[in-house]
Amino acid sequence: MGRGRQKAKATKQARDIKYYSPNTDYSALQKELGATTRRAPSHHSEIPAEPDYSAYEDKYADQFEDDDEVDSRRIG
Repeated sequence: MGRGRQKAKATKQARDIKYYSPNTDYSALQKELGATTRRAPSHHSEIPAEPDYSAYEDKYADQFEDDDEVDSRRIG
């Protein structure tokens, strides 16, 4: 007997959460994000970039069939 009231309350709470939009203090956010201008050195900067393999791209291209070519033979 209490299921309808329980469901209505849950629906109301879900709607309140969905459409809740607090007031955002953008100046405080800008200060917070701007305050972190000095960063610690990253260990990722030491990793070298991937080598350029473009010189090998066409060298072996004739050995393999293209995937986008469709076989013209019909089976069946």
